[in-house]
Amino acid sequence: MKTHRAVRTPGGLSLRVDVRTLVVGTLLLLVALTASVVLIGTGDFPIPAADVVRTLLGEGDPGQEFIVTELRLPRVLVGLLVGASLGLAGALFQSISRNPLGSPDVLGLGQGATAGALVMIVLFSGTANQVALGALVGGLATGFAIYLLAWKRGVHGYRLVLVGIGVSAVVTAVNGYLLTKSDIVDAARAIVWMTGSLDGRDWDQVWPLLALCALLVPLVLANSRGLRMMEMGDDVSYALGVRVERVRLVLMLSAVLLTAAATAASGPVGFVALTAPQLARRLTRSPGPNLVPAMCMGAALLVSADWISQRAFGAGQLPVGVVTGVLGGVYLLWLLVTERRAGRI
Repeated sequence: MKTHRAVRTPGGLSLRVDVRTLVVGTLLLLVALTASVVLIGTGDFPIPAADVVRTLLGEGDPGQEFIVTELRLPRVLVGLLVGASLGLAGALFQSISRNPLGSPDVLGLGQGATAGALVMIVLFSGTANQVALGALVGGLATGFAIYLLAWKRGVHGYRLVLVGIGVSAVVTAVNGYLLTKSDIVDAARAIVWMTGSLDGRDWDQVWPLLALCALLVPLVLANSRGLRMMEMGDDVSYALGVRVERVRLVLMLSAVLLTAAATAASGPVGFVALTAPQLARRLTRSPGPNLVPAMCMGAALLVSADWISQRAFGAGQLPVGVVTGVLGGVYLLWLLVTERRAGRI
């Protein structure tokens, strides 16, 4: 069975399609959408999946329409967008660094966004929008610092990961300091935000994140060919006509923006960016960056984790960041053991 097929458009453009990757991406998207419908129907007022779909199509009764479109749909959409953003950002960083540990979680971007949010909470008692803006600025500043510190005739592999780990340690210490200097009310508010949660998310979080994804996802996909070439090494990429540093800078900036925006919308949801690209790669069995499957996997993981956080612990609900942290921590341990046995660390 052929795993790749060539498709020619009416305009004469020829495309090479990986059939397995296309099938896996489609199935992951269906899983994410199915989990979303189930999640929307879950709650104190349960709604059957068929009624959820009918309501989303504009044919539900007024009560169901209010519950679905005003109360539950925004939370699910934020979960889908955050998961997709983190999955794509993780795939970009892992491909650029050529290291499965090269994700925003390890590089400290989430901690940098947390630092920006803590500054707004602890020092300025900021509103929700100001906290989100602080998280966005903190993530961007951290990404810029990592890029500068890792630069030495370019940004390469393990240097990027090691610099990111160092920056993460410094920013984590800053976050601890800010917490110790805050009063009890601000500290409690900060701890809740730092856990990572989709509770209370509404359309105010959906639209900015949706607009950013609509801008950055096409930009990233347009540069995916250069990213695939860069996995063969900078010298080969230069020989094939790829403007390596320009492509790397554009993609790293896109990944930082996606991570910072996702963290601003939901708080630091751990390990999705680390696990989604790796799981997608194992399903597609493709050596490339697997950008679209990683997005779909991230969305499916986060929405599924949110359902687990609401239903798997009886009457009590856990923040989604706790669930992803537990599952991701187990996966990280397995990944480290696997990499060690392979002699890569």
